[in-house]
Amino acid sequence: MKQESQKTQKAISQLKKIEKLTNPNLRLAAEFNTPWQALISTILSPMTRDETTIEVSEKLYKKYSSLSSLAKARLADIKKVIKPVNYYKTKSKHISETAKILMKEHKGNIPNSREELMKLPGVGRKVANVYLAEVHKAAAIGVDTHVAQTSRKLGWSKEKNPYKIEKDLELLFPKRYWNKINYIVVRFGREYSKKQKNKILSNLRKI
Repeated sequence: MKQESQKTQKAISQLKKIEKLTNPNLRLAAEFNTPWQALISTILSPMTRDETTIEVSEKLYKKYSSLSSLAKARLADIKKVIKPVNYYKTKSKHISETAKILMKEHKGNIPNSREELMKLPGVGRKVANVYLAEVHKAAAIGVDTHVAQTSRKLGWSKEKNPYKIEKDLELLFPKRYWNKINYIVVRFGREYSKKQKNKILSNLRKI
């Protein structure tokens, strides 16, 4: 038990040091004013740079200023707007279908449970967790590429499967840190080059 506690304290210390090295003002893809915008942008974000996701999202919300108008939009028009994001054809279908479902079945409200969110097109576990952590400050860990790589390099997890990494992080970190992990590590991942990150993480592993 003592060993687990020491491991947890080390992981918390590493996370805090990473946070100090990052710019808290660096905007992330999920950081939008309304819940529906945060959700749609998070659906758009996988395999796409946050800078691109944010730029495309802003154009999308300028054209469709409400969830209702997005639900009524032609698929071809959505495709044109979001073309710069990777897998835009699939994602355009997902956000169109999700908008329709939210309007028809949820009266325009966004579900606040992971289980309900994951019933929406384009919403997997990571997207749901990132949304819940951002909008509701819920105890949820969104495991993306940045989180997965950092977790392995720092010894937080040996796993490659995102779900297994998530479970390892839940055991390692106290619950109050769960919703901070993704945005701290993603900002770190965006701010430094691969060489810089490897050097920093290598030093952090020694503490």
